[in-house]
Amino acid sequence: MLRLRREELEPRIELMPLIDVIFLILTFFIYAMVLMVRVDVLPVPLETYASSDEPKSTPAIGITLRLDGSIYVGHDEVDLNNVLPAIKKTLEEEPGTIVYLVMEQGNGTVDRGPLLTGLWDNLHLAGIDIQLVGKDRESLEPTQ
Repeated sequence: MLRLRREELEPRIELMPLIDVIFLILTFFIYAMVLMVRVDVLPVPLETYASSDEPKSTPAIGITLRLDGSIYVGHDEVDLNNVLPAIKKTLEEEPGTIVYLVMEQGNGTVDRGPLLTGLWDNLHLAGIDIQLVGKDRESLEPTQ
């Protein structure tokens, strides 16, 4: 019988798999540390500069249509006929005031469609620029 000569291989340590495992463990720990830090609660010191100006806020007033059909201008409840004088009075006191039109979310006891269109039409005819307030497009559920 023919016998093949085989030399016994000397055991050796392979470094490439060892390096791969070390980098895998390192990546895991770095990722774990990044997830442990809460970035939103880190304090950020704000600097003050001598050349800066005070920020100017824009005055605003809201017209709110409640679910029960009541109308509020700011915090005061008014009827439909007194909305325009209340807004004009506010615009005379502070000419740069932005007017927001807000409808309370939900199903009301009154059809607010005619209130909304009538109010919008009266304010538009008076030359008052109106901003509508609603949900973000991203927060709306997709319709199928």
